[in-house]
Amino acid sequence: MIEDRFTRMARRGDSPPASRPFNFALWLGLPAGAMTALLFIDPTSADFALARALYLPGQGFVGRQSVFLEAVLHRGARDAMTAFMLAVLAGFIASLVRRDLAAWRRRLAYVLVAVGLSTGIVAPLKAATAVQCPWSLADFGGQESYSPLVGHRPATNNPGRCWPGGHASTGFSLLALYFALRDGHPHRARWMLGGALVLGTVLSAVRMAQGAHFLSHNVWTLLLDWTICAAAYRWMLYEPGRLVTPVRQPVARSGSADCRS
Repeated sequence: MIEDRFTRMARRGDSPPASRPFNFALWLGLPAGAMTALLFIDPTSADFALARALYLPGQGFVGRQSVFLEAVLHRGARDAMTAFMLAVLAGFIASLVRRDLAAWRRRLAYVLVAVGLSTGIVAPLKAATAVQCPWSLADFGGQESYSPLVGHRPATNNPGRCWPGGHASTGFSLLALYFALRDGHPHRARWMLGGALVLGTVLSAVRMAQGAHFLSHNVWTLLLDWTICAAAYRWMLYEPGRLVTPVRQPVARSGSADCRS
C-alpha cells in the first residue's frame, strides 16, 4: 500500500494533520437550496419531455429490452458495488488488527457510513413517497396515473416505488471517496469526484432509458447523496485548522550591551 502522510504521521505518533479548508456553509447550502427549489418548481414538463424522447409508442422505452443495459449496467453495476463495499468492510476489519492499516481506519469507516446511508435511505423514501415509475404510467403504456412528488396520490393497488433513483445512488454515493481522500490525496480525490459524477450520470441515464425513473428522480439522488457524504465528512473526518499564536522572540537592540569602563 502506498504510504501517505496520514500513515507516516501515525507511524511517528504525531497528531492528525488539519484538513484542507472546506466551506460547509456553501457546499451544504447549495444542495439544500436546490432541493427546496425542486419542491416549489414542478419539474414535470422537463421530466415528461425527456421521457417521451426515450419512449417509442407501441414498443416501450428504448432501453427496456436491452440485455446489455440490464445485465451489465444495471445488475452488473449493482453487484460490483456490493463487492466494493464488502472489500471496504474487509479493509476496515483488517485495520483493527494490522498496525500498517490503522491510519486508514477512520477513512474506511467513513466510506462505510457515507455510502451505507446514501444507498440505505432509498428504500424507505420510495415506500414513503409512493411515486410511480414512468413505465407504470398510462402516458407510457402503463395503467397508473401521474402525480408529482408533492401532491395527492391517486388511489391504486400498486403504489409506486420510484423516488429517489436507487440505481443512480450506486454511482453518486461514491462521492464519499472524494471526501475520504481530499485531505491526504487531493489529486486522487478530484479524480474520484469526477468518476462518481460520471458513473452516477451514466447509471441514471440507463434507468431513464429503461423507463424506471424521471430525470428529477436522479437529480434528487445526487443532491441527497452529496449532502449525506459532506455531512458525514464533517462529522467523522474533518479536522479544522488549529490557530497557532506565534511567539515573539526578543530582538537585540544595537548598543544595548553594558559597556562599563
